[in-house]
Amino acid sequence: MKKFNLIFFLLLTTFFSHLTYSQEDIQIGKSLNQNQQYNRGAKFDYSDPEQINIKVLVWGYVEFPGQYIIPATSGVNDLLGLAGGPNQDAELDNLKLFRINPDSTQTVIQFDYNDLLWSDNKLDKPVNIPKLKAGDILLVPGEPRWFLRDYLSLGLSILGTLASVATLLVYVYRR
Repeated sequence: MKKFNLIFFLLLTTFFSHLTYSQEDIQIGKSLNQNQQYNRGAKFDYSDPEQINIKVLVWGYVEFPGQYIIPATSGVNDLLGLAGGPNQDAELDNLKLFRINPDSTQTVIQFDYNDLLWSDNKLDKPVNIPKLKAGDILLVPGEPRWFLRDYLSLGLSILGTLASVATLLVYVYRR
């Protein structure tokens, strides 16, 4: 009976440990080759040598945050596109554009990007999306969302731990 409980404990622990979710983006000790470039917080140069270019920053819930050198004629939609677009956790109804004025004061321009994306009639209602200037910082706020996979992973992890502890207790008290 003791061998059965020990085997059951090992099988149960092994089974539940494989069901948990693991992050696959970057592994410790794994070298990055040319095909795997992680440009988090990097500098991106999309400048046009025939135009005036500006430096702007994108922070927050976009695929590639960092500093961008872009043509001065680019807008917020161009910048978001170059940054890989907002990710699934981004809140587009509360974008903020931080701007340093010539007198060293700071202006925060808050706008709803959903007005541009989901407007039914774009010609009747003007959309208030600010123009970019040199030194602007675009902040895309967000909040991590939980999906069924996340709840399932958490629940199975807890269930696996409880089953392991219960099996261990049964094994210890039956001795």
